[in-house]
Amino acid sequence: MPAKELTIKALFLDIGGVFLTNGWDTQARKEAANKFSLDFEELNGRHRIIFDAYESGKTSLDEYLDLLVFYEQRPFSKQALKDFMMEKSQAYPDMITLVSTLKHKYRLRTIAVNNEGRELNEYRIKQFGLKDFIDVFASSCFVHARKPDKDIYQFALDLAQVDPAETIYVDDRPVFIQAAERLGIKTIHHTDTANTEIAFAQYGLK
Repeated sequence: MPAKELTIKALFLDIGGVFLTNGWDTQARKEAANKFSLDFEELNGRHRIIFDAYESGKTSLDEYLDLLVFYEQRPFSKQALKDFMMEKSQAYPDMITLVSTLKHKYRLRTIAVNNEGRELNEYRIKQFGLKDFIDVFASSCFVHARKPDKDIYQFALDLAQVDPAETIYVDDRPVFIQAAERLGIKTIHHTDTANTEIAFAQYGLK
């Protein structure tokens, strides 16, 4: 059980699966393959090879899509596929409200620690007003490191200027939670807003 007397100064926050849907996950790629009459297995196989470079900020969305789909002539435009990708993002308003409330009540620093490509990330930040409650974005595309690489968590600690024990990291994926815990960061495995609210309360954030 987390210590209630612990002083928390910062929240490290995943985005996809916590505040927003996962923007370009397996299900979205399946839907894209169906909509645009693409071979999903081929699409997904190419995605697995090339997506790390995009998430790490080493290639652009155009370059990623050129290798993913537009290596041959297609009967649809690149913009049509981009629009489809962006439309997959939806918000979880209750979770946004919860963290916004805690941030302002306890004057917490908030740092996004998420794996996302630049164009998708920037769209999601602007479209859903994430800057309203997240101070800094230590996103993979900006810091050129991807979870579970410990460097991305260390970047966040350096940016927030806090000790690991003063930080709570919220993520929906256990492996990323475990990677953060190895650095001494406190964690919450997010499954839904109600359980995360309870977990925050156990850390003294009510």
